[in-house]
Amino acid sequence: MSNSNSNRILVPNAREAMNRFKMEAANEVGVSLKDGYNGDITARQAGSIGGQMVKKMIEAYENGLK
Repeated sequence: MSNSNSNRILVPNAREAMNRFKMEAANEVGVSLKDGYNGDITARQAGSIGGQMVKKMIEAYENGLK
C-alpha cells in the first residue's frame, strides 16, 4: 500500500499562495504565525486559522456563483 500525504500541494506554485492565505487568516483571527515551524500554537488557535480559511473559501465560491 502506498504512503500518501493528503497535505501535499500538487501545484508547486500554489505553496506560496497558500502560505500567504494562511498568514492572512491567522491575522484575521488574532493568531501570530512565524515563517517556518509553528508547532507552539494551541489546537484551538490552529483550528481558528483553519476555520477562517474554510470560511473565506466558501465565501469566494459563493461570490463566484453570483
